[in-house]
Amino acid sequence: MSIVFRPLAGPEELGLFCRLSYSLDHELADDLAQGRRRPSWMWVAVREGRVLARVAWWSGRGGDTPLALDFFDLDDTLPEPERSGIGRELFVRAAEAVLPEDVGTWPEYSRYVPADWRENDAARDAVEARMRILESAGARLLVERLRLEWRPGARVAEPSGRLVFRPVADREDLLALMTPVMEGTVDAHGLADIASGLDFRQAAELHYDDELAHFTSPRSWWRIAELADGGGPVGFVVPARNNYHPIIAYVGVLPVHRGNGYIHEILAEGTRVLAAEDVPRIRAATDLGNVPMAEAFARAGYVNFERALNMSWGLPG
Repeated sequence: MSIVFRPLAGPEELGLFCRLSYSLDHELADDLAQGRRRPSWMWVAVREGRVLARVAWWSGRGGDTPLALDFFDLDDTLPEPERSGIGRELFVRAAEAVLPEDVGTWPEYSRYVPADWRENDAARDAVEARMRILESAGARLLVERLRLEWRPGARVAEPSGRLVFRPVADREDLLALMTPVMEGTVDAHGLADIASGLDFRQAAELHYDDELAHFTSPRSWWRIAELADGGGPVGFVVPARNNYHPIIAYVGVLPVHRGNGYIHEILAEGTRVLAAEDVPRIRAATDLGNVPMAEAFARAGYVNFERALNMSWGLPG
């Protein structure tokens, strides 16, 4: 029997789409209802009622253009090269139909994977099969990230008295600190923005306007850390709530103040802000290679429960 490659006819076909599984399946119904996804952005490869592969894009703002590719699943019981051949054909057909010709760089691919995916043969096979298909379509691995979580009951460090915190006044108040933080960033996404030709201020503005500006949680949660002796700003933290979880969206220490342990106090303040809202969890993420930041989150009571792989079509070269 031939394979049919097509988008979903409508939300009523969500059950068909979920014949393959992924950790974000539980978000799909609400995403469709809220306009973060469209059936036309959700494609399946089907043979005699069996779903062999699926792919879907997402837009957190309910816009007309997808912002991320976050579902790409294969029937891992299929033998190679059949599995990869079907997956690649589905992806190419769907991308050509879903992504506008003038979209420029295709949306980044993000995949949540087990923390031990390299040590688990089945998990590694599944992850690498998907990566190979996307690499054949021009994507490259940008970064592997630690996904972190804090839960009520975890210890939160008490203020040391070295810093005082105030709310962020406005966009410029935060951008004035984000810009020098961007100068010394080791974050892969920030480095990619700079490598694309943006200067530090432009990269900071892009981060603010594309992510921070869209949070609907109170801006009064955002904090700027200053030296208690009146010595000026040290850094900042952006506690927020995205469409799914309370998060630490961004935390930074000015380059001149790094190496003094301020990150621990700033992260603790952001955690306290969200904990005071009686949240069930706080999510965060940092690049696998950013060891100091990973250590700061661990010290603040965050545990690494998962990893994320980000692949991009926009990397230089």
